[in-house]
Amino acid sequence: MKFEYIEAASVKEAVSLIAKYNGRAKVIAGGTDLIVQIRRGMIKPEFVINIGGINGLDFINYDKEGLKIGALTCVRSLERSEKVKRNHLVVSEAAGQLASIGVRNIATVGGNLCNASPSADMVPSLIGLGAEVKIAGLKRTRKVLLEDFFKGPGITVLGNGEMLVEIQVPKIPPKTGAAYLKYGIRGSIDLAIVGIAAVITLGKRGECQEAKIVLGAVAPTPMRARKAEDLLKGKKIDQELIEKSGEMASEESRPISDVRATAEYRKDMVKVFTRNALKEALVRTGVTEKIS
Repeated sequence: MKFEYIEAASVKEAVSLIAKYNGRAKVIAGGTDLIVQIRRGMIKPEFVINIGGINGLDFINYDKEGLKIGALTCVRSLERSEKVKRNHLVVSEAAGQLASIGVRNIATVGGNLCNASPSADMVPSLIGLGAEVKIAGLKRTRKVLLEDFFKGPGITVLGNGEMLVEIQVPKIPPKTGAAYLKYGIRGSIDLAIVGIAAVITLGKRGECQEAKIVLGAVAPTPMRARKAEDLLKGKKIDQELIEKSGEMASEESRPISDVRATAEYRKDMVKVFTRNALKEALVRTGVTEKIS
């Protein structure tokens, strides 16, 4: 496979090149997904635009609004950041479950999102926390909720002449717990067969004030299990409610059968991992004890 390789020195140059080649170019940063796809003949770009050398897109910052992550930040940096562990533990933990350490040292957070894999490990917890992505274009910059960023496997809302430049994660409210659990055949080194994020906020009387359950690898895009979430809201969460929520999440999921698992097996695992993620998230609220 032959293509023309171009290095962009700035965001402005990158979006101009993306617009110029209008669907005939692919953007590369870490390249852990793109190179594999090119080698396997899954994609055949005429141009490959390297954005890895653009200054100012590799950062992990906190301000009064929350966490800001540059699109070129490597996943390993997010995993190891003490500030992230202290303030957004579930984000650090999700980063630590993406492939191997070698891959995490190269893969970028923005690349993991823009690859738009249904099984992307970084996505469920970020959606659960209400993350937004900042998108730079030729004429304007816009923000999109991460849960609205994906349109299908390998497809995002990015238009011609646009690139993702930043991920913005709000502060976690008091009495909120979050957990991400992944199941792969060989553990974290494999793509997720199922990946579940649960985020729970409790009210003054211990009732569930807000709940988000995000399912990965069991639909064309990462998805909210909204009916399962609604079962929890306004109620004190106990074992029976957790069981029902797991069953509802399983019913809402839309998995396929492939070489890694059947659709039926994935549905069973959604039930199990939703229950476990909810239990862990509850403990992390700092209000409730572990539900056995």
